[in-house]
Amino acid sequence: MSASTMLMALVFSITTPLGIAIGIGLMNVYDETSPIALIVQGLLNSIAAGILIYMALVDLLAPDFMNPKIQNNTRLFYGAKFTLLLGVASMAVIAIWA
Repeated sequence: MSASTMLMALVFSITTPLGIAIGIGLMNVYDETSPIALIVQGLLNSIAAGILIYMALVDLLAPDFMNPKIQNNTRLFYGAKFTLLLGVASMAVIAIWA
């Protein structure tokens, strides 16, 4: 195992306990209704959402839409796009109640 792999494994295994320790330490002083806390929470949520959107579009959907079988068949190509938009619309409707 290379040194960089071991370093990444070490950092990965430390982040969760460190995050838990920071959360426990800030539990008594954290005011979830303060403007700064709301801004930080909004920024972190938007970063997480951006990462999820990137992963969905680039890593999951792009290989499917770049497949020659889909690109050479017009009906299949537009059907895939339509069902993708239908799924996006369905998730948007579900998000209204979440």
